[in-house]
Amino acid sequence: MNKHWIKILLAALFEVLWIIGLAHSGNLWSWIGTIIAIIICNYFLLSANQVLPTGTAYTVFVGLGTAGAVISEILFFGELINLVKIAFIFLLLIGVVGLKLQTDKEEKEEANV
Repeated sequence: MNKHWIKILLAALFEVLWIIGLAHSGNLWSWIGTIIAIIICNYFLLSANQVLPTGTAYTVFVGLGTAGAVISEILFFGELINLVKIAFIFLLLIGVVGLKLQTDKEEKEEANV
């Protein structure tokens, strides 16, 4: 995995943080933290999208952010565990990983031409 995909992973992590911040901020400092997380998230996403295929990078970013937000709500905020929801998150992650692997394969094929 190259550094640009790591930026996508970091962007997804900060996306989860600012989503949690939007839902649970209650004072000035938590709102400032949320705004900082939004800025860092967008920096990593925009930086990676200058090199990676935008559609794939954005899809991976959104998929990981969505899964992370749902899992965080379950683990840290008492959201009820719903097996159907977990199954769909698992399916989403399979799609994200598959899309990334297919993009890596296409990039290798283009480099060999």
